[in-house]
Amino acid sequence: MDMTPTVPARCRPTPAYDEAVNAAVLVPVKAFRDAKGRLEPVLSPAQRQQLARWTAERVLAAAGELPTYVVCDDDDVAEWAVAHGAEVLREEGRGLNGAVDRAVQQMGAAGRDHVLVVHGDLPRPGPLVRLVRHGTVTIVPDRRLDGTNVLGFPLAHPIAASYGGASFNRHLAAAMATGVPVEVVRDRFLGLDIDHPADLLHPLVKDVLPAWLPTNPANQTPLR
Repeated sequence: MDMTPTVPARCRPTPAYDEAVNAAVLVPVKAFRDAKGRLEPVLSPAQRQQLARWTAERVLAAAGELPTYVVCDDDDVAEWAVAHGAEVLREEGRGLNGAVDRAVQQMGAAGRDHVLVVHGDLPRPGPLVRLVRHGTVTIVPDRRLDGTNVLGFPLAHPIAASYGGASFNRHLAAAMATGVPVEVVRDRFLGLDIDHPADLLHPLVKDVLPAWLPTNPANQTPLR
């Protein structure tokens, strides 16, 4: 049976950024030493840490002009975030979903009216500002239509974080229930993430892998 999610009829290509929106980017970042455990068959602990830093730095750079927040529970990540110009929101013991929800509340209290929650493991993120739409929920699923790589929404109509397997379906259902316009953006770059060894072989990922990564095609090191 075909389990591909149905994109609602009112999902449209995303227009240009609405500068009147007081928006910011929120990036949840796991402790680098604990990141990318599923890449253990092909990368050492030190290499996994490097890769996690590399992708997270690319995501922060993609925020461009938008204010950026990093939610984390780790000192090293907090120091890294400050060094890259992000504001740190510390959330201890809440898990990913609880930490994101609490960080969104804090951003609202700080006067933000729109948030883009963006995963930190995207190797080729494009400019994020184009996904900000006044009064609109924007969802960028991963390339498998399973996970949610970007979730944007007005804080007047918050979407509870529901990350984990099949999060795109849950976030889409929650977005539709708000009654505000919903846009699903299929983006071949933002839809890329690195969760499994096979993701490192995707042509659009291989094109940008850093030279120090042993799985970089230039190193001619096959995946084990």
